[in-house]
Amino acid sequence: MKHLKYLFLPAIVASVLFSCGKKKDKTEETIEVSAAKDVVTLTDAQQKEAAIEVLAPKNQNIANKVRLSGMIDVPPLSMASVSSPTSGYVRVSRFMPGNSVSRGQTLAVIEDPDMVQLQQDYLLARSNSGYAQKDYERQRYLNKFQAASDKAMQKAQADAQNQNILMRGMAQKLRSLGINPNGLTANNIRTTVAVTSPISGKVSAVNVNIGQYVSASEKLFYIFNTSDIHLALKVFEKDLGAIAVGQRVYAYTNQNPDKKYPAEIILISKDFGPDRSVLVHCHFLDHDPILIPGTYMNAEVETETQESWVVPDDAIVTWEDKQYLFEEVKPKTYKMIPVTIGISEKGYTQLLNFGVENQNKRFVTKGAYQLLMALKNVEE
Repeated sequence: MKHLKYLFLPAIVASVLFSCGKKKDKTEETIEVSAAKDVVTLTDAQQKEAAIEVLAPKNQNIANKVRLSGMIDVPPLSMASVSSPTSGYVRVSRFMPGNSVSRGQTLAVIEDPDMVQLQQDYLLARSNSGYAQKDYERQRYLNKFQAASDKAMQKAQADAQNQNILMRGMAQKLRSLGINPNGLTANNIRTTVAVTSPISGKVSAVNVNIGQYVSASEKLFYIFNTSDIHLALKVFEKDLGAIAVGQRVYAYTNQNPDKKYPAEIILISKDFGPDRSVLVHCHFLDHDPILIPGTYMNAEVETETQESWVVPDDAIVTWEDKQYLFEEVKPKTYKMIPVTIGISEKGYTQLLNFGVENQNKRFVTKGAYQLLMALKNVEE
């Protein structure tokens, strides 16, 4: 068994030091420490200087939490990759990344000389379709009175149908270019087409410049709707049973962990990834423009609430990866005892395997770290 040793402090328990060869200050106080029993005994002056406070543990409700990580994402309906409906040269490009756009707003103007030929072909097909339809009606009338053969009437009918099909196909191509075929005449044939935004949101990327030649397969702009972002979290198999739709989630960034963003679980994926995790999609309860797609976030999910014994967080000290409390065994005398801790919430830490026999005991809630340093320095 180790002998009792004496530790000299300059006024407070936390600054315990051994100074061989140095003179002792007259104001130093002596703390009697039993290293064998993990006991620290203070004098009246030291008790007052260290501001030791003790309280009995509390029995209160505390929520179990699952800690997850993920990133902010945008659902497919709120993302758009914008291409030109035709190949051509960029004559106008009006937006930069970060700009806000509205649905239907023109993002760029593309010039394509080949559009002229399409419009000419449509106008000719429309004219021919009109003539073919009238010729069919004439042949049908003549055939009714046996003034024209069935063969002549059938040929006229086929010609009218073919011209109508040709005209309607070209009309659809013109609509895809943003040209109204019903209003097209020989006097308003165009060589340019407008590239418009299919959704409202913010421009995230621009891949064009003035004078650039682009093809119809190239992605010119990327747009996302910032008002419909959601949080995609990874949940591993061991925690999946505790997760359910409708649970409240509190997300935060590594840069500002104190700022919590409340969200709610709206969808749980049914497929496991290679790392045995599934994606859980959460909807933010309040939209914050600071949050943008691609931001990495951590989150806590409240799974259930249970009644537990708790102590203030400052009462728990850690030594060699184990947790301890200091129990007041008698006035000014404190014993370090090992404990098993659970979750922490709102400044309190859960005590696991903590029997009711301890409910009337008093534990140090302020100054526990100073007592730990005093005790361990003596043991060394």
